[in-house]
Amino acid sequence: MTGLVIVGAGGFAREAARAADETGKFTLLGHLDDNPALHGTEVDGVPVLGGCDLVHALPEARVVICVGNPRDYAARARLVRRLGLPEERYATVVHPTAAVSATSTVGPGTVLLAHCALTAAVRVGAHVAVMPQVVLTHDDVVEDFATLASGVRLGGSARLERGAYAGSGALIREGTTVGAWSLIGMGSSVLGDVPPGEVWVGSPARRLRTADAPALAELDTRTTGGPVR
Repeated sequence: MTGLVIVGAGGFAREAARAADETGKFTLLGHLDDNPALHGTEVDGVPVLGGCDLVHALPEARVVICVGNPRDYAARARLVRRLGLPEERYATVVHPTAAVSATSTVGPGTVLLAHCALTAAVRVGAHVAVMPQVVLTHDDVVEDFATLASGVRLGGSARLERGAYAGSGALIREGTTVGAWSLIGMGSSVLGDVPPGEVWVGSPARRLRTADAPALAELDTRTTGGPVR
């Protein structure tokens, strides 16, 4: 089996560790995290080996980066840029209960958690976080570094641009686009296009404010992460 290191030791990282273990394809070597208080401890029985840069001392291990939350959903992109690993170092973790059609593609560094569905000709880019029970329907495109929280539903031919964040239970109407590094609030219903770098909430969703500074900074940064295939 392939050795796997998970960068991060928080909630998403723990979920990814369970998914990776259940695939039967990986030997979980441990977590890496920049919080020194965690070094030498265990998270759900998995050791925290050291800081994130230790990944360079483990050249045979595959990697997934599992950091970020609604307060800083650009963290994953910054870490990919900082670590500078080649694309082939990144694993793709797909929970065995996820349904990925033969015509759909999933990029390196992406994690699909339990009971996701990618129905037909769905394209998911690199370093995307797809939480449980997300449904992506025909011809959807999810670009690099996007995050889809649990229960998100995208209608056909919808697009989440680079780094967009869709909160739990958000509904995205068919044919609409959520702009790069924008955030959609939990339970929101998006009925029209959302510009880049904004926060939209409600049903129907409306603009609340501009996105936070870390997300806005990424609008001017091209982060290596691999193309949407």
